Amino acid sequence: MRHILISVALLAAPASAKIVAADGHGFALRQSVDVAAPPARTWAALIRVQDWWSKEHSYSGKVDRLSLDPRPGGCFCERLDGGGGVEHMRVALIQPGAHLVLTGGLGPLLFEGTVGVLDLTIAKAPGGSRITMDYRVAGFGRDNGSDLAPKVDAVLAEQLKRLVAAAERPVKR
Repeated sequence: MRHILISVALLAAPASAKIVAADGHGFALRQSVDVAAPPARTWAALIRVQDWWSKEHSYSGKVDRLSLDPRPGGCFCERLDGGGGVEHMRVALIQPGAHLVLTGGLGPLLFEGTVGVLDLTIAKAPGGSRITMDYRVAGFGRDNGSDLAPKVDAVLAEQLKRLVAAAERPVKR
């Protein structure tokens, strides 16, 4: 039964997803989803990025190489073979249990002249908690922000579904 619930959670769409704005120099996305887990458990899942981020959206293809150091200036990083690594994003603001702001360009945005802000909030909601995720990217990239927005929105929707599944997973004792 647990596997069925997790599968359903992975298939569920965010409560709301929206491309807020998009033009030639950037985009703004917003997604929010309800989680059948209290805010503290949702937060604990959020900061264990290696438990929910998809290996398909990593450079190494190995989630155990992902980490998030939950402190101001902390790194959402990935270890690569040969001692290399990637700084995906940097922690700009942290209010444990409620608010995390990361800066940087995810995926191919790393190689563009853009700046990104990923703003995640967790709030108490009926039946558990609600995660709201805003990602705003601006600058000069090789691709038009209007073209990139739906692609990035789809990748972030996948990650958000995986985060929900991780937060709702029964706690191992």
